[in-house]
Amino acid sequence: MPTIEFDHPDRFIAGTVGPPGARTFFLQVVQGRRVVSVSLEKEQVEVLAERVNDLLDELSVDEDLPVADEDNDPLTPPIEDEFRVSTLSLAWEPERSVLIIEAHDRQVELEPTGEGEELQEITDPDGQLVRVLLDAAHAREFARRGLASVADGRPSCPFCGGPLDPTGHICPRANGYRR
Repeated sequence: MPTIEFDHPDRFIAGTVGPPGARTFFLQVVQGRRVVSVSLEKEQVEVLAERVNDLLDELSVDEDLPVADEDNDPLTPPIEDEFRVSTLSLAWEPERSVLIIEAHDRQVELEPTGEGEELQEITDPDGQLVRVLLDAAHAREFARRGLASVADGRPSCPFCGGPLDPTGHICPRANGYRR
């Protein structure tokens, strides 16, 4: 399994390309002149950002740390995805005080070992993996930007909660009439 690893990259962000309603979401890692982008679903970005915040809150690791600078710049070109993310994983390494985020292009399967207690990961030899190691401050900034990129989409209908298109919206709560 080819692994692309970044240890404390210069930049790790979740961003989008395209207009609301037709956006493509990316995770992008920049270290020096090296740029790696992978595409994923909006829901994956939202869940990853929320879990990063939850994990850091649970561990209380960033209470006394400096805050990372806000990164609101657009994605770094070229924006070509290496692969489409199938599975995301999140871990905390206490010895180095780093958050590990992994993006897999294939489904990760776990299989019990002979004892039945332990699970081992079955790796796909053809799969790809991007692994990013971040300190708590940069992980917090990644989560902030990720949640902001998800929220920048189409506004919600006040009646049904569905997304509003610029051309109108057929609302089920209004018996199909456009609002």
